[in-house]
Amino acid sequence: MGEQADTAFKTTGSKWLLPVSEYLGFPLDQVNFLACQLFALAAAFWFRLYLSPSHANPLVRHAVATLLGIAFLIFCFGWYSVHILTVVVASYLIIVNTDINNVHRYSMVTAMGYLTVCQVSRVFIFNYGILSTDFSGPLMIVTQKITTLAFQLHDGMCKKSEQLTPEQKLLAINVRPSLIEYLSYNLNFLSVLVGPCSDYKDYIDFIEGRHISQRLRQRSGTCTGQNGYDKTPDPSPLPAVCQKLLVCCGCMLFFLIVTRSLPVTHNVDPYFVSHAPFLNRLNYAFFSIQAARPKFYFAWTLADAVNNAAGFGFLGMDENGQPSWDLICNLNILGIETATSFKTFIDNWNIRTGIWLKTVCYDRAPKHRLALTFILSALWHGVYPGYYFTFITAIPITMAARAIRKSIRHYFLGSRGLKLSYDILTWAATQLAICYTVMPFLLLAVEPTLVYYRSMYFHVHIISILAAIALHRKHKTRDPSATTKTFSSASSFSSSCSAQCQPVHSNNNDKVD
Repeated sequence: MGEQADTAFKTTGSKWLLPVSEYLGFPLDQVNFLACQLFALAAAFWFRLYLSPSHANPLVRHAVATLLGIAFLIFCFGWYSVHILTVVVASYLIIVNTDINNVHRYSMVTAMGYLTVCQVSRVFIFNYGILSTDFSGPLMIVTQKITTLAFQLHDGMCKKSEQLTPEQKLLAINVRPSLIEYLSYNLNFLSVLVGPCSDYKDYIDFIEGRHISQRLRQRSGTCTGQNGYDKTPDPSPLPAVCQKLLVCCGCMLFFLIVTRSLPVTHNVDPYFVSHAPFLNRLNYAFFSIQAARPKFYFAWTLADAVNNAAGFGFLGMDENGQPSWDLICNLNILGIETATSFKTFIDNWNIRTGIWLKTVCYDRAPKHRLALTFILSALWHGVYPGYYFTFITAIPITMAARAIRKSIRHYFLGSRGLKLSYDILTWAATQLAICYTVMPFLLLAVEPTLVYYRSMYFHVHIISILAAIALHRKHKTRDPSATTKTFSSASSFSSSCSAQCQPVHSNNNDKVD
């Protein structure tokens, strides 16, 4: 009986690759996922070379991208792919039939509500036994796309130009998409399995052959032809794809050699918790969390390479005159590993999700923007209790980091040595905060999370955070001018951020602050 249950959870999709799974010793669902992504990489090159805008009309490109995406869903998830198709079709009916003034609200409630119902089933029906690559992953990506398009459609058809930020003006949609355009945007094979979420106008420009010329025009004012592909030779994405595939190989090797030897669950092993000294437990927590990242690096970098191979993701020319293919890049590995604040870590991790949260929540919430954004992020990720432990503790940590930065950072800017000391100290503090904050996200359940908190003296950590916030507020009340300066600088910061047409990862200006 136990063996049958185990077999049932190997995959909900195709079992064609079961011999490969057994030979390699990897779960079948992960083998199916990797096979689809590698096939998508090959199909993306074919799509760019033989179904380019100069060889095929947009309708053909939309249809092929959609059919391949649906085939991947069925191969990986079987009948569970019906959930994804259902929410996409339902959301299109909302866009076509409902009042345009409320289309963003209805789309958000429908997509997030359906996602939440599916997420609840993972916890209470499957009792934490769900697959690591189940259908909720693509459903999360589709939810981002549905809501992004709905808000941008509302911006373009309901709001006046002066009510929009420069970025919102650039991305606003003025016409309802056709059915094939909507299906292609949500279900295309380039991003249906693992994302990232792109903006609708960027995707349509890519399908219709204006993607590169538009980016060049925005960046330099050159390229005046209507169809960039027949006026200017397209920069080749091959160097960027090769570089990203090398990163994927390195991440895969790290996963096979290191990650498997440092399981996160060992942090709550009863013998380890009761017998290992505190510093040993802290060191293991640090290294196990570091080791857990490469699997995400691998998946997101490979997805980025797939999009680039198809000719999508061109950002423009960098400062050295070289083409940059990081328009929809989902992470900045160097920025993550060298982050000196919790905000910087968030800014460089799952970048497109951060931009989505900023687009649909942070920029639009009338008040309590930070708290509402973290709540939406937790709901989007799922209903595992560990997610809520992570996002709830992230709020005071972010506030404390801001408070400490504003209170003491200026004392360390006098010399290079002091600045370096400050960077090293804040890097170590950030990594410590991540050890406490991110671990519940990986442990998922309440009981192991509480075991971990007790073993790491989490109450001391929380008290120190609250003390930092309290001391900062006390300092602000003594200096009335500080409040005015803070709001003034925040206002100028916000306006400068809004002026950015496309986020640049190193600036950390376009993500949730």
